[in-house]
Amino acid sequence: MACVEATDREELLETIRGHLNAPGGPAAGGTAWLERVRSLQPYDFAELLRELHPYEQLALIPLLPRDYAAAALEYLEPVEQYQLLHQLSPDVGSELLLEMSSDVVVDLLLAVHPNQAAKLLGWLPSEYREQIDRLMTFPPNTAGSLAAVDYVAARENWTVDQTLRHIRKVAREAETLSYVYVLDARGRLTGVVSLREIFLADPNARLADVANRDVIAAYALDDQEEAARLLSKYDFVALPVVDDEDRLVGIITVDDVVDVIRDEASEDIQKLGGSQPLTESYFRTPVQDLFRKRVGWLLVLFVAEAYTTTVLKHFETTLSADVALAFFVPLLVGTGGNTGSQTVATLVRALAVHEVTFRDLFRVILREAATGILLGLAMGAAGFVRALIVGVGPHLGVVVATSALFIVIWASLVGAFLPLVLHRLGVDPAVVSGPLIATLVDGTGLFIYFTVARMMLGLH
Repeated sequence: MACVEATDREELLETIRGHLNAPGGPAAGGTAWLERVRSLQPYDFAELLRELHPYEQLALIPLLPRDYAAAALEYLEPVEQYQLLHQLSPDVGSELLLEMSSDVVVDLLLAVHPNQAAKLLGWLPSEYREQIDRLMTFPPNTAGSLAAVDYVAARENWTVDQTLRHIRKVAREAETLSYVYVLDARGRLTGVVSLREIFLADPNARLADVANRDVIAAYALDDQEEAARLLSKYDFVALPVVDDEDRLVGIITVDDVVDVIRDEASEDIQKLGGSQPLTESYFRTPVQDLFRKRVGWLLVLFVAEAYTTTVLKHFETTLSADVALAFFVPLLVGTGGNTGSQTVATLVRALAVHEVTFRDLFRVILREAATGILLGLAMGAAGFVRALIVGVGPHLGVVVATSALFIVIWASLVGAFLPLVLHRLGVDPAVVSGPLIATLVDGTGLFIYFTVARMMLGLH
C-alpha cells in the first residue's frame, strides 16, 4: 500500500469529492479513483476521511472493502467511530464493527453512552458479544483492558492436522497468526505453539506434545505496563492474558504495547515537567483543562520555593558583607537543580523498566555519590574559571568551586533517594518532577553556598 504525501493530499481530496458529488454517482467517471483510495495505508486514509464532510464519509465508506474500511476506522477517535457506524446502514455498520479488532471495539463501547453502546452490542453475535462484555469488565490500564479475543486457539487433544484445518477456517478473523494457544477442556491455557512449529510437526502428533508448556502470560488484572514489559522482554509478537484460574481471556499484540509505551512515556514526561498528564491530545484538551492540570503543581512549587526567601533572609548579613556572593546565586542553584533533574530522570526510567528496585537503594546512592563527586569537581572547576572571568578574585572563586562541589553531590543524593523511596511507598516516582527537585535543591543549595562562604571567608 502507498502513503499519501502532503503535496498530494489536497489533489486527492478534490478527486474524491468530485466523484462522490458527480451527477451520475461515484462510479460515473470510472473506478480508477477508488483503486487509488484503496491503495493508501489505512492510517493515511483515516486522516483523509477526517477532512471529508460527514455525508461524503457516509457515501465513500460503503464503496470500500469492509476489512480495509474497518482498519481505517480503528485510527479514529471512539466518538468519530460511533458517529460513522451509527449513521451508516445497519448492515454496513455491523459488518464494519465485526471487522474491527475486539480491543478497539471495547474502547469504543466504553467511550460512548451506555445506550449507544447497547445498540452497537446488539449488532454482534451472541457468543462474540459475551466475550466483549467480559473484556469491558476489566479496569482501565490493566492487561485485561488491552486484550483482544481475535486469536487462534486449539484443544490440546487435537492432532496437528486438525489444528491446521482449524487455522484455515478461522485465520481471517485472527489479529495475529504467529501463535496458536493450546487450551484444555475448561479453557485453561496449557501451552503455546508457533505456526512454524506446527508446520514442521508430524501431522498425526497431538498438539499437547508439540506445544511449549512453559507459558509466559500476563494476568488480566496486572498493570498494562507489566504486560508491556513482558512482551518487550521476551520479544513476543503477542502475549496471552489469563484470569486467576488460568483461563485464556485474550491476547495483547505488539501494536497495543507500542500504544501503552507511548502513553506511559507521555504521562511520565508531563509529570516530570510538573504537570498532571493530559487524557486527550494537546489540541483536543480545552484551555481550562490545561490550566487545571498545571496550576496545582505551580502553586505547590510556589509555596515550596518560598523557603528560599527565608534562607536569603537568614544569610542577609553574610550577603551584605560581600555583595559579590550574589553574582553566583543563580549559577549555583541552577546547577544543583539541573543535576537533581538529571538523576531523577535516569532513575525514573530505570525503575520503569525494572533495572533497579528499592533493594538497590544503597548501591544507587553509592553510584550517584561517586558520579556526583566527579560532576561536582568538573562544575567546581568551571565555577572557579567563571569567578576569575567575572573578576571577583581567586578567594571567592574557591568558595564558588567548593560550593558547586557540595551542591552537586547533595543534588545527586536527593535525586537518587526520593524516587526509590516514593516507589517503595507506592507513589509514582515520576511525580518527583524536575521542577520539584529544582525547588528542593534551591534552598538547600543556598544554605550550602552561604555556609561555605562564612567558613572560608570568615564572614558572619
